[in-house]
Amino acid sequence: MTDMPRMNVESFNLDHTAVAAPFIRLADRKELPHGDVLTKFDVRFTQPNVAHLDMPAVHSIEHAFAECVRRHSADVIDFGPMGCQTGFYLIMSGDHTPEAIRDLVLATIAEMLTLDAVPAANEVQCGWGAHHSLAAMREAITAFAAHESELLDVMR
Repeated sequence: MTDMPRMNVESFNLDHTAVAAPFIRLADRKELPHGDVLTKFDVRFTQPNVAHLDMPAVHSIEHAFAECVRRHSADVIDFGPMGCQTGFYLIMSGDHTPEAIRDLVLATIAEMLTLDAVPAANEVQCGWGAHHSLAAMREAITAFAAHESELLDVMR
């Protein structure tokens, strides 16, 4: 994207036409003033500008992943959806490699596939408790995990 101005948001500098989803990529690494490190990963489910996840799938993946991943790592800071509905950002404390995050994501997905219900999908624990789909979540994470050997290959 040499003809585009450099943007402050890292993902705005990514050529979304040159990536091949699904993938996991290191999107950012920040060293904080006291030496702590945060790493941010782009966990992309669908091909940008070609496909997207429906919102009940996004919402259910967000809930289930956020709940399950914390049983696999104490370093998780946040897991949140992208507005474009093509993936999620996983923010971790400490230095983490894409390989380690791939293993973490796949272990989390394996646990998610055992769920009988979406965690906290109710009016008490969620702002739109009826807006979930366990079936859509399962379909999306199964499709993502089917590309296990290719997840670190970001560019076409």
